[in-house]
Amino acid sequence: MTNNATADVYRTAWPTDLDPRVDWSVMVRDAASGELLYERTPDRVLKTASIGKLFLLMEVMRAIEAGELGLHEVIDRDRMSPDDFCEDSGILYLLDQKTLTVHDLGFLIGAFSDNYATNLLIERVGLDRVQEFAKEQGFEHSALLDYVRMQLRPNGPDDMSCGCARELCDYMMRLNAGTLVSPAASAQIERWLGADTDTSMASGAFNVDPLAHWEAGDPFQIRHKTGTESDVRCDVGIARHAPSGRTVAYAILANWDKTRHGRLRDDVLADMRRLGASLRRYIER
Repeated sequence: MTNNATADVYRTAWPTDLDPRVDWSVMVRDAASGELLYERTPDRVLKTASIGKLFLLMEVMRAIEAGELGLHEVIDRDRMSPDDFCEDSGILYLLDQKTLTVHDLGFLIGAFSDNYATNLLIERVGLDRVQEFAKEQGFEHSALLDYVRMQLRPNGPDDMSCGCARELCDYMMRLNAGTLVSPAASAQIERWLGADTDTSMASGAFNVDPLAHWEAGDPFQIRHKTGTESDVRCDVGIARHAPSGRTVAYAILANWDKTRHGRLRDDVLADMRRLGASLRRYIER
């Protein structure tokens, strides 16, 4: 493992004892300077659960700017494939509303990692285009691999997405710089991600209100996406500190073998929060 910081006094601020039973892929960079602050096997490709939805949002914005899709285009659930229906993560499957705009489906994904909303947008833009555009943008090892499925297909991928910390941290660096697709596209994706209600992982260290942390006033701004499965925890995002003006881009990915190690969720979350505490110390300093 490599553990880097901008000065010797900060080198000890980053955990050096992450749980060895866990496969980690981690990278943290100063978003302004690009300086590497911390890494642990950042090129290791892991299962990333819902993190791949980031590439869907990126393709949605590309299609909007190309005139192939409208931000306020209405998607009618009854006219889409019944196979799109998916429960678990999200709230759309609980709602009566049958028509939603692309704009609102993006918010359901950003706020609640909504599986049904994800599948509706994948059907609208095409999984192949999501994958092609990600590769065109230089994401070689990180991708949305499939629709959200409650049961994996026998010959399909073993997760809905995969990725490595280096590429996912770069996604957030570009988002912060306004260069992910375009400045307007970056701003819209950031607005969607700014609604994320899942602060259970690294972002929990900032103690923001999980339900309302977009408006100005709080010293911290968190724009992030999480991914969760029984053997996966991932948190990828941007953390800004208004008083200091510092921003970090981070990608923290964790997988573990349930058969060998059992339920490691609490241990993994504890380590992720320690990493979050290090992020906070860095931008607050």
